[in-house]
Amino acid sequence: MKVNLVQEFRIRFHQEPQQIFFCPGRVNLIGEHIDYNGGCVMPCAISMGTYLAVSKNTDKRLRFQCMNFPEAADLHLQESYSKAGSQWFNYPLGVINELIQNGHSVSGLNMLFYGDLPIGSGLSSSAAIEVLTAFAVSNLFGLNISLKDISLLCKKVENEFIGVNCGIMDQFAVAFGKKDNAILLNCDTLVYEYLPFETRDYVLTIINSNKPRNLVESKYNERFTECGKALKALKKELPVQHLCAINFHEYSAHRHLINDPVLERRALHVIAENLRVGEAVDALKARDLFTFGKLMYASHQSLKEFYEVSGKELDTIVDFCKSFDSCIGARMTGAGFGGCAIALVKKNRYDYFIAELSLYYEKQIGYKPDVFASEAGDGVRLLDQTEN
Repeated sequence: MKVNLVQEFRIRFHQEPQQIFFCPGRVNLIGEHIDYNGGCVMPCAISMGTYLAVSKNTDKRLRFQCMNFPEAADLHLQESYSKAGSQWFNYPLGVINELIQNGHSVSGLNMLFYGDLPIGSGLSSSAAIEVLTAFAVSNLFGLNISLKDISLLCKKVENEFIGVNCGIMDQFAVAFGKKDNAILLNCDTLVYEYLPFETRDYVLTIINSNKPRNLVESKYNERFTECGKALKALKKELPVQHLCAINFHEYSAHRHLINDPVLERRALHVIAENLRVGEAVDALKARDLFTFGKLMYASHQSLKEFYEVSGKELDTIVDFCKSFDSCIGARMTGAGFGGCAIALVKKNRYDYFIAELSLYYEKQIGYKPDVFASEAGDGVRLLDQTEN
């Protein structure tokens, strides 16, 4: 860690933390905006994430503090809570509220968070803090909540307490992450499998556009609604529950039912992206990174043209990647509207890639991006305090 979380906890709460937990962020390798449409996605947990030092207290207070934000909360333990404003502590508060509503008994807690994920960049810092809180509380109080149920609980918090109509992918990915593996997740059934993500001579590169975005205030919920409208129109003749249950032939034969060019584009992206995920699975199993990279580029183009969730910053990054001969694939990752892109870059050209991308991006956008090397990592876990 970059900071001494235990020492800071002692200073702030005048006691030792009982335990230290960690939950990673995630990137979605391919399969964007189809988790809430019943599709298959391919995320992986990454090496950056959020840490939590925590101890029980006897004064029936929930104390939330974070080394990344000045805002803190000190609340009396009660039977229910509601979201207040847009402060970061609504995420752990929403989780504890949901646990209480589910009949779990908790006592007061002193909680200190620290994250090395870029905030608001599309790397699932919100899902990380939710899953981290649920996992820690389950561990501290012996609740024995499964990772699957933690994922579902945190999705409910995001949907109902926070107000973002996200699917299950983010929470599932940061809970179930496995080192050197991607997760193929069917968001309809929650059936999943691990796929070896062997990048060999290439680096999984995360490029933060440094354009912040807020999912609640963005058009994320608008896209969710648009997909629902397209599905409703198609269900007049197709007995399906999700857009991703429709194939190209069925869509072509029934797209007239939608009768709205915008909604038609949204549905086209969802259906095509779900098929790309299947092709990406075959490519990884065949250890064919070049085909995988081409699918990444195709995914970004669809998100740009049909789903319209990219933007100048993300497009500038991907355009540069296409021109860089040692980059075999790139795409925006996450909800879009700013945030991050990912790329597969040759290891021996990585430093040159950063230098050239930074110059190009600054010339086009006016400021530099942040670039990180990452790898597929493990999911939420209890840390030995020597790891702090």
